[in-house]
Amino acid sequence: MAAPMERLIMQSDWDQALRERNGKAWISHKSSVPPSDYSELHGHGLSSDGLLYITPKDEAFSVTNITKKSLMLSFNGEQGSISRKFVAPTITFSTIHTQKKQVVCLDTTPGGLGVSSDSEGKLKLWQTNTGEVRRNLEGHVGDVYTCQFFPSGIVVLSAGADMMVKIWSAETGECAATITGHKAAVLDSDIIDRGRNIVTCSRDGTAKLWDVGQQTCLGTFEEIGGDVNACSIGIPENSVDLGTAIISRNEREIGTESKMLLLGCENGTIQGFGLETRKKVFSLQCDSAVNTCSFITEINSVCGTQEGFFYLVDLRNTREPLIKWKESRGPVLSVLPHKGGFFASTGDGSCFHITERWTTTTELTGSDCDPIYSISTDGENIFTSCRDGGIRRYSLSYIT
Repeated sequence: MAAPMERLIMQSDWDQALRERNGKAWISHKSSVPPSDYSELHGHGLSSDGLLYITPKDEAFSVTNITKKSLMLSFNGEQGSISRKFVAPTITFSTIHTQKKQVVCLDTTPGGLGVSSDSEGKLKLWQTNTGEVRRNLEGHVGDVYTCQFFPSGIVVLSAGADMMVKIWSAETGECAATITGHKAAVLDSDIIDRGRNIVTCSRDGTAKLWDVGQQTCLGTFEEIGGDVNACSIGIPENSVDLGTAIISRNEREIGTESKMLLLGCENGTIQGFGLETRKKVFSLQCDSAVNTCSFITEINSVCGTQEGFFYLVDLRNTREPLIKWKESRGPVLSVLPHKGGFFASTGDGSCFHITERWTTTTELTGSDCDPIYSISTDGENIFTSCRDGGIRRYSLSYIT
């Protein structure tokens, strides 16, 4: 598939800039054929419903479907024709972490809690409605690279540069357990079912399956070929052969049957393993380091690379990607499944939604070219974490 280079870009704080008297916000259209088309939107105050009155400077651009936090921008000119919805954050939390400290990972729950870590190594628990910090989870030494809630919403999993995996009580802020065994930084993690078992992956070139209750390793995935940047657990359809186990399963191993473990690797491969069998199911070579990976459906998975490519993999036929494409953006840093498609964030500050038809329709604005490292959802909102220290919340009612 050819790289879809055509793109619309809008000033990151357009919703605020256009509220000002005689407000302006820049817009541009980029295509595979230079030059780009640059223009402006002009604001003319608010309607009685609080909606912006907006007009484009040039006829090639048009604006429709204006709401309090979104609009549809279209371009129709010699260089192409394209439409995108742009959605502004409903709120930006700028005091959870120290200003200008990178927020490297986050997770949120439907119960109203968020957890995130920053480049100072601080791990914080906060309320998703107000941004009020409820707990400082102290115990890691160095950067925390991954944090997430267990399905209960009251227990937190974290891991990072200190090679330690920690389990926290969200109610008390106390560390309930510390798991050790990796020989280098732990870069990502995932939780199996209710969380009696978890998986972590590391710069030591392995992924490990752990028993949380006894803090013991139940299995190690090796022969991966270098650093393992990302992991994801899913249930593929029955036609996918996950191999046969050659060892009897430990009674402490719960819920690994019929599941696949995806690993995104620094050597440029995405690899799939039978979680129960420990068998390598496939290894697909990509163009560069794989930074993130996830299951999208029971037959499809996606990964994103350092060079900005997406690879869609049909798990029933992994000899080559189903689709490979590149947006005109930076490295792909995170993906979040959503309604058969996914949200993606990149190193140039973009966050956007790709539908189940693999087309980009919606852009989330707010970051001024600062990388967005992580995306999460509580079922009603999308949250992003950014290099500028901000955590932004977007209402799904404006997005879909």
